[in-house]
Amino acid sequence: MKKMVKIFPMTLFISVFVLTSIMLPAAQAKVIGTGEYLQQQNHSARSDVDAFMARDDVRKQLVEMGVNPDDAAKRIANLSDAEINQLQKSIDDLPAGSNVFAVLGVVLVVLIVLELVGVTDIFTRM
Repeated sequence: MKKMVKIFPMTLFISVFVLTSIMLPAAQAKVIGTGEYLQQQNHSARSDVDAFMARDDVRKQLVEMGVNPDDAAKRIANLSDAEINQLQKSIDDLPAGSNVFAVLGVVLVVLIVLELVGVTDIFTRM
C-alpha cells in the first residue's frame, strides 16, 4: 500500500505530461522579413481606424459636423499606409474624457489630507 501511494502521484504526473504533450502542437517560430512585418502593422492600423470610424458616437459626431460618414470612409480607404499610421497614432493620443474627474478627485483628496495634517490652510478661509 505504501509503495502504491508513492508510485501513484508520479505515474499520474507522467501520464498527464505525456498526454498534454501529445495533444498540443509544438510551437514553431520563424524569421519574417521587414516587408511582411510592415504589411501586418499596416493591416492592423487600417482595421483599428475602420473600427474607430464604425463606432456610433463617431458617426454621430461626423453627421453633426456636416460630414457624410460614408464619404469619410471612402476617403480613409484611399489614404496611404503612412497616413493611416499617422491617423491611428492621433486616434490613440485622444483623451478619453473621464480622466478629468479622476484628476479633480485626486486633487481634492490631496487637499483634504494636507488640510487635516496642517500643512495648508485652504478650507478655513472659505
